[in-house]
Amino acid sequence: MELLLAVSSALWLGLLTAISPCPLATNVAAISYVGKRVDRPALVFSGGLIYTLGRTVSYILVALLVVQGLLSLSAVSMFLQQNLNLVLGPVLVLVGLLLLDVISWPWVGGNSSFFEKLQKRADGLGLWGAGLLGLAFALAFCPVSAALFFGSLVPLAVKHQSPLLLPSLYGVGTAVPVVAFSFILAFSANRISRAFNALTAIERWTRRLTAAVFIVVGGYYCLIYIFGVL
Repeated sequence: MELLLAVSSALWLGLLTAISPCPLATNVAAISYVGKRVDRPALVFSGGLIYTLGRTVSYILVALLVVQGLLSLSAVSMFLQQNLNLVLGPVLVLVGLLLLDVISWPWVGGNSSFFEKLQKRADGLGLWGAGLLGLAFALAFCPVSAALFFGSLVPLAVKHQSPLLLPSLYGVGTAVPVVAFSFILAFSANRISRAFNALTAIERWTRRLTAAVFIVVGGYYCLIYIFGVL
């Protein structure tokens, strides 16, 4: 039951990351960029899948390095196994407050000029350039995606000692909206703005709901493991 909850949480965090404003806008821009360079719907859809694969691989590699690194250091691993529940409560509360914009976001992001140069270089790779864009754009963490990835997924993966499975499921979750946009752009480009607006509206409520759950669960962990109230 606990593993099923972890698996569902990883998928949900990935989906929420993908529909957050900054990653969503990046995904739509990248897929539109791919769509302008191929004239067959099947190739547009394939480009979206390749972009998705690149983005998913980046998330998996980063999570794998971070989680495996934490678990491989015996002192750190022992500390986390003994004290993770103490740390997890405040972390979840902090992430929840960040998602609600109660706390100002720290500056998180990449160098825009670097990504502009990378986008130009991707031109020379044709359809496969979409994979390069996916790899790079995934590493340009926005505040929401950074909070969800490092503040929620990584502790979850460490807790369950899952450096591969949970990050992979997170990557799959981030892929769902991207694949959907690729399909819409390939076969009905005039509807992509409507879908974008719908997802933006949904994201506001799902982010607030997730933030509320994080704060409640984090508060519960704090009461039990830090204050010993319950």
